[in-house]
Amino acid sequence: MGAMACLLFLYAASSTFMPWGAVTLLIVVWLVLFVLACRWFTPHPQRVLCAPVTGAIVWFLVAIVGGLAFDW
Repeated sequence: MGAMACLLFLYAASSTFMPWGAVTLLIVVWLVLFVLACRWFTPHPQRVLCAPVTGAIVWFLVAIVGGLAFDW
């Protein structure tokens, strides 16, 4: 769950080089992943690690594709 908090700061700091629409969508993705991680916390604790890893992969793909396609 600490990694999810770090991921939120990564998403929020992306506003320095990403447009606000992309950052808003990333925050929505983070909220979905956070709810999923909270639901998995007690019954499936190992699955909680999948949420921040997935979030980091999504952020990396959005940053790379946005930089290449839209010249952010």
